[in-house]
Amino acid sequence: MDPLLVGSLGLGLVFLLIALHVPIGVAMGLAGFISIGILLDFEKSISLFSTEPTSIIASADFAVIPLFLLMGSFAAAAGLSADIYRFAYCFVGHYRGGLALATIGGCAGFGAVCGSSIATAATMTRIALPEMLERRYQPALATGCIAAGGTLGILIPPSVIMVLYGILTEQFVITLFVAAIVPGLLTVVFYFIATGIYTYVYPEAGPPGERMSWPERVKVFRQTWGVIVLGIVVSGGIYAGIFTVAEAAAVGAGMALAFTVARGKLTRRVLWGILGETAANTGMIYVLIIGASIFTYFVSLSQMPAELVALIKGLGMPPLMVMVMITIMYLILGSVFDTVAAMVITLPFVFPLVVGLGYDPIWFGVYNVMVIEVGMITPPIGINVFVLHGMARDIPLATVFRGILPYFGADLARLGFLLLFPALATWLPSAVGMPMS
Repeated sequence: MDPLLVGSLGLGLVFLLIALHVPIGVAMGLAGFISIGILLDFEKSISLFSTEPTSIIASADFAVIPLFLLMGSFAAAAGLSADIYRFAYCFVGHYRGGLALATIGGCAGFGAVCGSSIATAATMTRIALPEMLERRYQPALATGCIAAGGTLGILIPPSVIMVLYGILTEQFVITLFVAAIVPGLLTVVFYFIATGIYTYVYPEAGPPGERMSWPERVKVFRQTWGVIVLGIVVSGGIYAGIFTVAEAAAVGAGMALAFTVARGKLTRRVLWGILGETAANTGMIYVLIIGASIFTYFVSLSQMPAELVALIKGLGMPPLMVMVMITIMYLILGSVFDTVAAMVITLPFVFPLVVGLGYDPIWFGVYNVMVIEVGMITPPIGINVFVLHGMARDIPLATVFRGILPYFGADLARLGFLLLFPALATWLPSAVGMPMS
């Protein structure tokens, strides 16, 4: 059979299986197995179920994922997220919308030790939402800033999803971390601006709190030293070349465990809960990666990426328009799938296309993560929105979506900035001499 025809049928089979509620990793692996069997033979196709899982499980690169997940879980159990929130609040809480600003800052800080958008949104919902509602914040602003701020969890380095992108596309993970610093800070600034505009138009939405004195701020800073040290050791160690990414993840997990023990938060129940949660999430990610690996092998055999690049170039569409179309696709996918699934499903096709159009793969790694994270608050689904609503059932879903609209507008603006000015992501790694693709 024609490879392109088999490729199209294989892609259709993936989405059919997903529609039938087959787990995404299993759907990709099964579609890849059948399609490779048709293109080559089923004996070679079956062999992939032994070689691919073995190579992935034995890879030291993938060990980073469970270690970062473990670090985030221990950090949450130790209460480091609450420390970050208090630290941010003591400096901006007295402004109009100050609690919302503190929540966004807390999300950025916790994202640096967590690396998960959903975990960041869930943690900050428990910490920040009661505080804002108690201080008469409108529910729309209170929930909107948490849902949007939670997306910083996968953008602020170190990020599990960026590790995954680097492994799947064979890019330098540390370079991706450095490239994400400026766009990550830009995101925080845009969210601050969105909050400021919202509370300027609707002053009653976020009344200012009391200004804290400098002695009080120093006291809060002393209480926050743990998370600051953890962030400096993990991120600083990576950027300074002291640790590899895997070593930094192991050190971070060990430090987060030590903080949990020192604060008396580690009970047998908490420990088993953390280990079970980490194991479940790691298993889910590994199944996705194994399925994506088999599917990617099939996609390469079908020659679909090369044909897709040639087709789009033949249409004479400007690269910028192609990127706009890809962005719209990712916003839709990000609203339906989790970040890992949205990435592994699309990268076999999209990555060769984007690189073939002349875009830098490091820049696209940052842009790809940013677009997917925006999808996590995109109506009508938006995973972060539903996570938050599940934890705050008394707040209508429509209220939460109304609250994320200012932040969604800010997201579209920063995506436009990064698309028009790719140097926002590529300048810093080049300036510090990081290896590029």
